[in-house]
Amino acid sequence: MGTLANGIKGAFRIGQTLSVLGRTGVKWVGGERPPAPQLLRETFESLGATYIKLGQFIASSPTFFPKEYVEEFQYCLDRTPSLPFGVIKRIIREELGQPVDQVFSEIDPVALASASIAQVHAARLVTGEDVVIKVQKPGVENILLTDLNFLYASARILEVLAPKLSWTSLSGIVEEIQRTMMEECDFIKEANNLKVFRTFLHDTHNQDAAVPRVYEHCSTRRILTMERFYGVPLTDLESIRGYAKDPERTLITAMNTWFASLTQCEFFHADVHAGNLMVLEDGRVGFIDFGIVGRIRPDTWQAVSDFISAVMVGNFEGMADAMIRIGVTRQAVKTDELAADLQKLYQKMDTMVPDDVPYQAEQAEDDVNNILMEMVRVGESHGLHFPREFALLLKQFLYFDRYVHILAPEMDMFMDDRLSLLH
Repeated sequence: MGTLANGIKGAFRIGQTLSVLGRTGVKWVGGERPPAPQLLRETFESLGATYIKLGQFIASSPTFFPKEYVEEFQYCLDRTPSLPFGVIKRIIREELGQPVDQVFSEIDPVALASASIAQVHAARLVTGEDVVIKVQKPGVENILLTDLNFLYASARILEVLAPKLSWTSLSGIVEEIQRTMMEECDFIKEANNLKVFRTFLHDTHNQDAAVPRVYEHCSTRRILTMERFYGVPLTDLESIRGYAKDPERTLITAMNTWFASLTQCEFFHADVHAGNLMVLEDGRVGFIDFGIVGRIRPDTWQAVSDFISAVMVGNFEGMADAMIRIGVTRQAVKTDELAADLQKLYQKMDTMVPDDVPYQAEQAEDDVNNILMEMVRVGESHGLHFPREFALLLKQFLYFDRYVHILAPEMDMFMDDRLSLLH
């Protein structure tokens, strides 16, 4: 019976999807024609959970998608209306298998946040601890599976019709998205990520960073109960000054903790945007939301490390050699030719940014984004195809570069002795 119900829901979902696509087509015919990347982003936002996540995947994957789409999908919003508190309470009761008031003395009926997959509420345990409860929205997993199967089938058809796309491997990309999204739906995995990172902090004697404690007796695959952190986002400079005497020192702690995780933890936090890095009331740096993590093989990390070292000293042969080791290729790549193209790119960048012009934080972010995309484009023009983990790594470097401009504009991220990046 469950299979039949899921089949009916799946068919209904495909109908919904085709209906939204049809409305977009009608608007297009009627003359409402924004640029293609914007049109696709707005359509994805209308289609909900899966497509919003797909949009965020595009935003973080300059190695897979054209530059204009990567840039447009930076604006992909994952904010959805809150579900009624009665629905949330029912899910919590069903998941725990006992009355809610036997576990929680209070739950704030107004959500702290509501995104496509889950909703978060502040609460207090009957034992007195302040917590947050992350509750998965009903039907999300079924919608994801239906959408992703539909996308996978569409991708396979496209690959047959346009064989030139097979090197990009659309179906491979959809499989990768399916793997990461289904992981995000399993809060047991996220709880485990939190515990592993907590152990990593303990084993590296790091008392300046923190990760929320998981309350396992009231966590399941669909609800996750965690210690509530009180603090401010890392980029809120005015508020940080009230918690941390030295914002620059706080930033260095955050960066060193993340750098250490690349080699000493089984994964790295792959979404260090400002909302997921907090400065706590006691001055520690809090890492939250471990739904998206990246794993990098030691040999790939060695190549990335060599790439960064080569960037620091302007060694184009070294940069080219490291890029070839990071990338996947079907053909022999000539290191000297790739190095020459990287050098041309650098010369072009030097003329773009005159030394006597004041540095704008927003401009800096755009510049770094553009430089990375150009580097990836140069690599791909030589037949290199980069794994997504490389893009995820680079994206976190971009975030940290942005924080340096806000919190410590005098600091050189690659040359500062206090940073353990390459030590």
